[in-house]
Amino acid sequence: MFSKETYINRRNKLKAEVQSGILLFLGNDECGMNYADNTYHYRQDSTFLYFFGSDYAGLNAIIDIDENREIIFGDELTIDHIVWMGSQPTIKEKSEAVGIRETAPISDLKTYLDKAAVKARTIHHLPPYRPEHQIKLLDLLQIHPNLASENASLPFIQAVVNQRNYKSDEEIIQLEQAVNITGEMHLAAMRMARPGMKESEIAAAVQQVAIASGGQLSFPVIATINGQTLHNHYHGNTLKSGDMLLLDCGAENEMHYAGDMSSTFPVDKTFTTRQKEIYQIALNAHNAAIDQLKPGVKFKDVHLTACRTVAEGMKEMGFMKGDLDDAIRQGAHALFFQCGTGHMMGMDVHDMENLGEVCVGYNGEAKSTQFGLKSLRLGRELEPGFVLTIEPGIYFIPELIDLWKAEKRFNQFINYDKVEQYKDFGGCRNEEDFLITADGARLLGKPIPKNIADVERERI
Repeated sequence: MFSKETYINRRNKLKAEVQSGILLFLGNDECGMNYADNTYHYRQDSTFLYFFGSDYAGLNAIIDIDENREIIFGDELTIDHIVWMGSQPTIKEKSEAVGIRETAPISDLKTYLDKAAVKARTIHHLPPYRPEHQIKLLDLLQIHPNLASENASLPFIQAVVNQRNYKSDEEIIQLEQAVNITGEMHLAAMRMARPGMKESEIAAAVQQVAIASGGQLSFPVIATINGQTLHNHYHGNTLKSGDMLLLDCGAENEMHYAGDMSSTFPVDKTFTTRQKEIYQIALNAHNAAIDQLKPGVKFKDVHLTACRTVAEGMKEMGFMKGDLDDAIRQGAHALFFQCGTGHMMGMDVHDMENLGEVCVGYNGEAKSTQFGLKSLRLGRELEPGFVLTIEPGIYFIPELIDLWKAEKRFNQFINYDKVEQYKDFGGCRNEEDFLITADGARLLGKPIPKNIADVERERI
């Protein structure tokens, strides 16, 4: 937990920006895996953590801007809870640690909000991302679950985004710690992967690094020889000679700040010639994107730089043809690069994605609907304090290749005869995390191998 003053200052800044009304914060409850007492690992809502710091289930809070009240609502543990869960600080003790003097039982929250509703006062809430939040909003504010997101308060969303997007020095320390743990996860995988091993063994090893550090995973591990499936959480394949393994994983540290890195390396000690050629194009795009990072540059342009680099490399190898400016404008390169170059990162690995990419990553501007470009989560102008990922890749997706070829899509730009020869290639990417500084960008954490020679050196 940060100092009491950090949380007080955050709440004061939020109140000043929203200016009036009641801000409702829904904390996360425990969630049963297959019955109530067998729960998933608990994770508090990130916005609740950001403003109130309490990493405990069963809490909600309000900030009443007009009446200058801040209240945390929750029920104290009974002896039955303590028998199973052990002793914990009281809600009053938890609250005072972050500068909140007023607490109340959970049942008082509805009474408070009902009185406010009678007076036609404005009650702001954020978009729900859990069913329990939808049920709470139905109970507390009589908002039907189907309407809960569209009734969320845009001023509240924007005010939260305008704070959480800019990482403070103390947050950067936490993020760097999470990224360094993440790097150790990748190094462990690079050093152990061998033909005959299961993907599950790699996944287990990197998760062990995260948990041994005192934290958790920041998202489910991707450890796959089928890198063409962008979010592949299946770990049942056996690694064999000639494969590449794509690892995308991250650690969440004890303060719930995230790391997010990807690496691709041969299952053998060295890359094949074919693997080297495609890997190098993806790496060139990665480095070209990094070179563009500085305040005032739109991340959409960073992404398009990576797209251009991929397209140039693929044309040089004979996969693409024709005018590359037209090809990129029309989205032909997305046969090989279907996703975005990066996203915001912080307490969430895709920071504040529950608040909407348009607000977080586009500052209110509409996103593209074009295949490939529509998957870019971040497009806005970069500013000091932003933390983001860089992760362009190249992916040969057989089903996508078959579809576009059958439709004769982009025949003027795509050499499908050449592409057919690589349908079994899979995919590759590297991913690193960066802080935008006053005059450029800084890599967070210790670098892990990404150049071909360095990766192969780590494999020997």
